[in-house]
Amino acid sequence: MDRPLLVNRLAFDAEAERRELVAGLLRDPACIAPKYFYDELGCALYGAICRLPEYYPTRTEIALFQSRRLEIAKAIGHGRQFVDLGAGDCCKAKGWLPFLEPARYVAVDIAMHEIAAALEKLAPDFPALELVGVATDFSRALELDGILSDTPALFFYPGSSIGNFTPAEATAFLAHVHRYCLARPGSSLLIGVDGKKEKSLLDAAYDDALGVTASFNRNALRHVNARFGLGFDVSGFAHVGFYNEAQGRIEMHLESVRDQSVHLDGSERRFRPGDRIHTENSYKYTPAEFEAVLAGAGFGSVRRWDAEGVAYSVFLAS
Repeated sequence: MDRPLLVNRLAFDAEAERRELVAGLLRDPACIAPKYFYDELGCALYGAICRLPEYYPTRTEIALFQSRRLEIAKAIGHGRQFVDLGAGDCCKAKGWLPFLEPARYVAVDIAMHEIAAALEKLAPDFPALELVGVATDFSRALELDGILSDTPALFFYPGSSIGNFTPAEATAFLAHVHRYCLARPGSSLLIGVDGKKEKSLLDAAYDDALGVTASFNRNALRHVNARFGLGFDVSGFAHVGFYNEAQGRIEMHLESVRDQSVHLDGSERRFRPGDRIHTENSYKYTPAEFEAVLAGAGFGSVRRWDAEGVAYSVFLAS
């Protein structure tokens, strides 16, 4: 059994990344990219969020996959390259591997440490399967040239993470996926998408009673402190998460609970009580709205499976 191949494509300009972070923090309102949630602690906290009773997307998608797996697998076909976007701990993909019998498994995620550990854990169960891990920030660019072969691929994007993009960004990102599909006839995209629903249900899913999501949100400040030497007092910010019905999206913010300031490369950013740092959006879609996004990205053939009792859908697009 060969060890998994790991490819690091996170070699961005560190100074440019710092300038981008600082520029976001100096805006009004301030913002931090959601990629800063996902250091080692953040990945663990996200795993805990997925197990919370309030957080319905994970269990809803799992139930949908379990009930329709054979039908979906038949529609996909066997022997594809399996490209897992935002693979994390690879658990969402693992259940598909015996059904799709992929030619190879390519786990793509921003957190190299997590996919490396996940692939090592996966390898004994699938000794004949070629395992590849790619560390990249696909919120910037999906860089898979030289990694994918010319054979058909399934791009697997579960968990409704497409909602972290604005609709225009989602269309552009999926158009990039579509170009990879066009270059490999027989390829397709399997994607989970959360639907619009009651505000009370959405609010609870992103502001749980135990405060796990609050810890996950504040961890972004701890992460940028450690990575860039910033001086945020994490205890000085409270988690705010709610559904913005007018925008059709969840918003997450960190709200200052007192007067405070942070030095940012020669500038000082003051935060008064109530000032917020915007950390994440999660857009929700009706089926028709998301089918329009897929069409805008170039996908011409779409099948859809809907969850029972909760507005959540899985789309297979080619």
